[in-house]
Amino acid sequence: MKYRSMPGIDLPISEVGFGVWSVATPWWGVKDDELAKKLLRSAYEDHGMNFFDTADVYGQGKGETILADALGDLRDKIVIATKFGYDIYAKRADRHGGHSELPQRWDAASIRKSCEESLQRLKTDYIDLFQMHNARMEAITSDEVLETLERLKEEGKIRSYGVALGPDVGWKDEGLAAIEKTHMAQIINNLIEQDPARELIQAAEKQGRALVARVPHASGLLDGSYDPDKHFDKTDHRNHRPVKWMQAGLEAVREWGFLYKDTDRTIGQAAILFSLASPAIKSVLPNITSEENLQEFAAAPEKTPLTADEMKKVEELWESGQKEALKQPFSNSKIKPTPVANA
Repeated sequence: MKYRSMPGIDLPISEVGFGVWSVATPWWGVKDDELAKKLLRSAYEDHGMNFFDTADVYGQGKGETILADALGDLRDKIVIATKFGYDIYAKRADRHGGHSELPQRWDAASIRKSCEESLQRLKTDYIDLFQMHNARMEAITSDEVLETLERLKEEGKIRSYGVALGPDVGWKDEGLAAIEKTHMAQIINNLIEQDPARELIQAAEKQGRALVARVPHASGLLDGSYDPDKHFDKTDHRNHRPVKWMQAGLEAVREWGFLYKDTDRTIGQAAILFSLASPAIKSVLPNITSEENLQEFAAAPEKTPLTADEMKKVEELWESGQKEALKQPFSNSKIKPTPVANA
């Protein structure tokens, strides 16, 4: 494993991190808590991962409690990122799956309450990285939100703060605002979803801000796990991708062979290295559901980095047709934005 420094955080963080949503929600299939804790423990002990990204909304708090159960005795050796903004006690509009959204709360009292509850679930007295979860522009630019986060930082309850961006509820403009006004942004970036990530990466590099990249494998298209003949039920993330987009993605994947064929990389490792080609991206969060893909993805930083010629060819392919073919990857998403709640 290799590590990169993130402003405001004491420990350098692993270039490949662990997105806890893959073991705390049903969207990727890990429903066994003992397996989940085993994977989390192995990530640190066997593969050198020390960056763990979770959220209060994952499993209604489970994403934080399971991390504490698995790694609580290693608190000073790991970096914990969590998220806030959703009222996790509100009634979800659709309890039978789907992707409907809980109401959000951005007033100072709610932010403080979220922080205190996350601290309790994580069994710690500080959070390394506290992220606004799928925030709209109103929250990202709110003086009340930013001042509250600064106060929490001064009090030692958080080390750093930023925004975990959601493409369906705010993306390019919100990403640029997050880079300008906070310490970092978490973005989707992969070979098949390069916009608006390209512009956000350029802005972060220019302003000296940090980024974390998630979904490096484009819902299974870039790690070999997507089967176009398989049916995914409503609890699976891949169910929320348009079929035509997934088909276009498979066509694009065929053009990426030069990144992994006759090299020391697998396609899944090449996809991670694509994001790590930017110094602004401090860690990449693949979806980890087994010891096999944990081992494969964790080894990515040790493989040959993508060369300048390879990155140039990636850009040429993107601009010559893939960019147009792969528009609107979430066009059939079921997210319904809800009004911001500040009461």
